[in-house]
Amino acid sequence: MTAHPTSPAFKENAHNALADAQLQKALGNVRLNFIGRRAAAADRLPEFEALRDQARDIRDHVLRYLDVYLEIYERNVIAVGGHVHWARTAEEACSIIVDIAKARGAKTVAKGKSMVSEEIGLNAALERAGVKAIETDLGEYIIQLRGEAPSHIIAPAVHLNQEDVEAEFRKAHTHLPKERNLEAPEALLAEARAELRAKFLAADIGVTGANFLVAETGTSIIVTNEGNGDLSQILPKVHVVVASIEKIAPTLDDASALIRVLARSATGQDMSVYTTLSTGPRRSDDVDGPQEYHVVLIDNGRSNMLGTDFQEMLRCIRCGACMNHCPVYHAVGGHAYGWVYPGPMGAVLTPSLIGVDKSGHLPNASTFCGRCESVCPVHIPLPKLMRHWREREFERHLSPAPARAGLRLWAFFAKRPALYRFATSVSMRALAWLGRDKGRFASLPLAKGWTQTRDMPAPQGATFQAQWKAQRKARR
Repeated sequence: MTAHPTSPAFKENAHNALADAQLQKALGNVRLNFIGRRAAAADRLPEFEALRDQARDIRDHVLRYLDVYLEIYERNVIAVGGHVHWARTAEEACSIIVDIAKARGAKTVAKGKSMVSEEIGLNAALERAGVKAIETDLGEYIIQLRGEAPSHIIAPAVHLNQEDVEAEFRKAHTHLPKERNLEAPEALLAEARAELRAKFLAADIGVTGANFLVAETGTSIIVTNEGNGDLSQILPKVHVVVASIEKIAPTLDDASALIRVLARSATGQDMSVYTTLSTGPRRSDDVDGPQEYHVVLIDNGRSNMLGTDFQEMLRCIRCGACMNHCPVYHAVGGHAYGWVYPGPMGAVLTPSLIGVDKSGHLPNASTFCGRCESVCPVHIPLPKLMRHWREREFERHLSPAPARAGLRLWAFFAKRPALYRFATSVSMRALAWLGRDKGRFASLPLAKGWTQTRDMPAPQGATFQAQWKAQRKARR
């Protein structure tokens, strides 16, 4: 597993994020850029909603027969000269990759962006073994220089502003002239490209993730907007693909359908700049490619999700659309969630992988507005799954005692409709009378979490149920 999760401290993390002016400025770019681009890309494709249905059905089919497709995939990888390694845990996965590196005397590893490698803590494991891991995705390279984790699954450095990147480059690239001009984004990009070029050429091993693994051909597919993914797997002598077991697509046609909704949902592009297919090591008539091709298939808790209420979460294709549209993510960013996967998808996946006892705050950090589900390209019912985690948390007595007592009290009244109507009517009148002067409350018992940052409006008029009854009576 990667670095110790700080998910139990979500409330403190969120408080700090809200007070961070630089972070709040950067998060404005998420709201500004991603939402409109996704909507425009979807509008340009009349069959987009039908494709979402198809993508959902493909993912459901894979999960229903996952064992069969994994065996087919393994057989076809071996048939083209590759090697497949199975890892039940993060520790096993890291051990497999470290052993591959040690057996070849590797000193450096060039890495393409991979969230599952963040999940298993691969960089730290390689460092402990004396192997330097170099992140080659621009965003990942920036946060590696800063010693940070990604704050978004497709835009790792989205929490930073241009001036933050410039400051980091000046701190890290001390061999370059101090007076160089880095005010333009193009200058930052050119400097990163020049710094990374030598590292690509020197790398002994290349590691990439995989957006999809195609069972019928033994192919791994990555979609990127930079050439770093291709260089990481073509130039080194050994290419290692690190992927979780649910990334299987039955056929190339199925993978194509999934790719059509992926980029549109993620970045608002019709397609990513690069869609790269790798099938085994270099053949005799190939002009480039690795001499060895390895795939490390990682479970790390996913098989425990199969056949449960949370199986639908395994449909996820890691587009990031849910967090791009989430008002909570917009407010606090990704690091507040305290582990690898932020936003609504993290609020469901993180408890599944590290336990709700360590991450129970995450499914509670939701307005349940439903925007995440409405834009998910594979129709994952994220609010429903977060409610399931809330239920598990309550059942295991992990939620705070006052919250459990409050729910029991509410349940007592809710099971007795007449008493509920009477109690709410009396409460409404009492609160309306108490707040008659200012029309709001600066503080209320049992509502400190709300009133410490905003006023609570005083009730006005009848209860909702009373108004509903009156309107129905009037229509008759």
